[in-house]
Amino acid sequence: MRRGVAATAAVVLFLEALGLAFVNWVMGIAVRHQAMSLAGLDPAAMAAGAWVAGGLLALFLIACAVVLAGTARHDRSPRGFGRLLLIAAAVLNVILGAAVVGLLGWPAYVLMMLIFALIVLSLTLYAAERPAPTDDDASPSGAPVAA
Repeated sequence: MRRGVAATAAVVLFLEALGLAFVNWVMGIAVRHQAMSLAGLDPAAMAAGAWVAGGLLALFLIACAVVLAGTARHDRSPRGFGRLLLIAAAVLNVILGAAVVGLLGWPAYVLMMLIFALIVLSLTLYAAERPAPTDDDASPSGAPVAA
């Protein structure tokens, strides 16, 4: 079951990356074609900012999808930096969900929370995987060493 959850989360994060990149691309085009500025900013600079932000966000989510795909492929818990990426992606989806409820409504919020749930479920299903203590982990008195 956990391989399926991780693989599904990887596909969903990849699709979310494409969707967010597309939305930022469209926002950049809309801002570029306007004749107004926001607090004196040039519309071309705002468009470039939207495109760069969308690209960086898409790269981040694709990196998270790659971590989850590797997790599903090897059936091993993500470690170190990969785990931190997934935690950051979960937090990002909660923040985006809070922002999207006001802009697009409750169905979009539910979608963001489903993506959040897939990420958290992937993290928790693999969190139970702990190596068994070995003799090297015991202190001279025979009691296990606290990690």
